[in-house]
Amino acid sequence: MRIELQNFTKRFGDTTVIEDMSLSVDSGEMIALLGPSGCGKSTTLFAISGIHRIDGGTLHFGDRDVTRLPPQDRPVGVVFQNYALYPHMSVAENIGFPLRVQKIKPAEIKSRVGEMAELVQIGNLLNRKPQQLSGGQQQRVALARALVRKPDVLLLDEPLANLDAKLRLEMRSEIRRLQRETGITAILVTHDQIEAMSMCDRIALMKDGRIEQISTPAEMYERPASRYVAGFLGNPPISFVQADANGRLAFGNNTLPLPTGIMAQGAITLGIRPEHFGPQHQGPCVNGQVSFIEPQGREDLIDVILPDGQRLRAIVPAGHDVALGQTVNWQVDLSRIHLFDAEGTRL
Repeated sequence: MRIELQNFTKRFGDTTVIEDMSLSVDSGEMIALLGPSGCGKSTTLFAISGIHRIDGGTLHFGDRDVTRLPPQDRPVGVVFQNYALYPHMSVAENIGFPLRVQKIKPAEIKSRVGEMAELVQIGNLLNRKPQQLSGGQQQRVALARALVRKPDVLLLDEPLANLDAKLRLEMRSEIRRLQRETGITAILVTHDQIEAMSMCDRIALMKDGRIEQISTPAEMYERPASRYVAGFLGNPPISFVQADANGRLAFGNNTLPLPTGIMAQGAITLGIRPEHFGPQHQGPCVNGQVSFIEPQGREDLIDVILPDGQRLRAIVPAGHDVALGQTVNWQVDLSRIHLFDAEGTRL
C-alpha cells in the first residue's frame, strides 16, 4: 500500500508544529522517521494513524483519500512504545482483541491468532498473561496484535525504547523479518540512528517539523545534505573543524587539497569522520597532539588536538603504539571528507 502525505500541517492550539510537509512511502517499503525529541516524527505517525487530526493537507492510502477517516476505519496496525497490552487478558485474547471488535467468528479468530503467534514465534505463550512475559515477548504480542487484522500499513512508535541492548539487537532483525515476510508498508519512528539505518529501506531525517533529508541509509551517511544530517548520523560522531578555502583547505598550520570538483572560497566547515582519519589511511596528513585514548577492544578511539585548538577524532586499530601527549601526523581519506558552507549546506 503506497502512502502519500501531501502538504501536511499540524497545529496544537496556536502553535504550528509541522507545516506543509510532504512524504511518500512506496508499497512494501519500510521507512524511518528519525530525529531528536520534538522534531515532529511521532506527530506525523499519529496523523497517519488517525490519532491526530490533520489540520492541513491530504493523506492517501493508494488511491483512497483517508484524510478525514477515523482511526478505526483506517487499514493500519500500530505498535506503541509501551505495547499497551491488556493485563487481564491472555496473550491469545490480546492478539485476538481487534478481531473480536470486528465481530469475526470465534473459529476464525482462533485460526488467525494461531497464525500470527507462529509468525512472531510465541505459539507456546498463548495462555500466559502479559505480566508473565519478558519485554521482548510482550513486544512480539503487540506486533501480532497489530498484524492480525491484516492491515495495509504498520506503524511503529519507538517500539524498542523499553528493551535492553541485547533485546534491541534481536528485535531489530525480528521486526525487519516480519515486515519483509508480510510485505507490509511500514513506518518506524525512532531517535536511534542505528535502528533507522539497520531496519529501514529509507530514512526521513526530521528537524523542527520538516524533513531535512530523505534517502537510503548508505546515501545519507555518505552524502549528507547538511551539517545537521552529518552530525546526526555516525557513532562515534563526525568531527567538524572550521577551515578557510582558497585553493586549499587551511586550518591551524594544516592544509588539505580541495576534493576534485569542489569549488569553495572563504570560511567553510570541514567534516571528517573518525574512520577516515588515522595512520592506516592513504592521503594527505594532518598533525596534532593526542589528548585522549579510549580502548574499545578491536580498535581505539583517539582524540587529536590540532595546533589551533580544534579537535579531530580518529579510529585506530587496537595495538597501534600511541601515547597521551604524543605528536602525530596522520592521514585523511580525502575522498570521504565533507564540506559545508556558512549556512550548513553541503558543498
